[in-house]
Amino acid sequence: MAEHVEGVELRAALLRMRRATGLPVAFGGLLRGDGRRMRIAELSGALTPALDGLAISTGSGLGGKALALSRPCAVTDYPSARHITHEYDGPVSAEGLRSVIAVPVVVRRKVRGVLYGALRDALPIGDRTFDAAMAAARDVEQALAVRDRAQEAGVPSWDEVRRAHGELRDLAPRIDDPELRERLLAVCGRLASATGGTGAAPELSLAPRELDVLAAVATGATNAAAAERLGLRPETVKAYLRSAMRKLGAHTRLEAVVAARGAGLLR
Repeated sequence: MAEHVEGVELRAALLRMRRATGLPVAFGGLLRGDGRRMRIAELSGALTPALDGLAISTGSGLGGKALALSRPCAVTDYPSARHITHEYDGPVSAEGLRSVIAVPVVVRRKVRGVLYGALRDALPIGDRTFDAAMAAARDVEQALAVRDRAQEAGVPSWDEVRRAHGELRDLAPRIDDPELRERLLAVCGRLASATGGTGAAPELSLAPRELDVLAAVATGATNAAAAERLGLRPETVKAYLRSAMRKLGAHTRLEAVVAARGAGLLR
């Protein structure tokens, strides 16, 4: 599920990069496993599958250099560039790429991935293109940061509470000590009361679009990304989000996500 969500955000960021810069090709991926390797997971504008799934090691090629240095790197003519290694010349040439920029995605000072933009001509990459590529990377960084914070501050879903309640009630008859058994049943009673007596979440109503917007925010989507995903204007997304926050008694996007999950409205 997390990889699917990250894929949505990467695709949206790459598309925005292409629109803002006019670059014909954009691609990228996030680090996995030991944090030393990433795979190109998303392609936008590619004519061949040559780059799809390509494993990038830290320090290797242009993207690997961006990973290692934690800063944007660019070359005007990839095949003849002297300041990068050339393990990936085959796939890059197969796609016909010449001028390439690689921008790291950095969250809490930790590199999480790389976004690339490329031309099929050996032309210098200007400041405007650099700025737009970095803005796309910042969008992904924000999405990952919000998702990380939501996971860190997350509360168990009501389904989990109900399952725990059921397991405790199943255990109670097996306890020989009468006093301990009564204490356990008392705890079960408090859990039942807290969930409305039947384990159901307290009744709270959000409009379908409010839920849609919260679900997008829960994945770390920015307002712009949520608007693109839902086919709405960013201003409309903001309005739905404000309404949902008011109903949930939340003051921030993160509080709204946590409250909605706690009420069983989001998974």
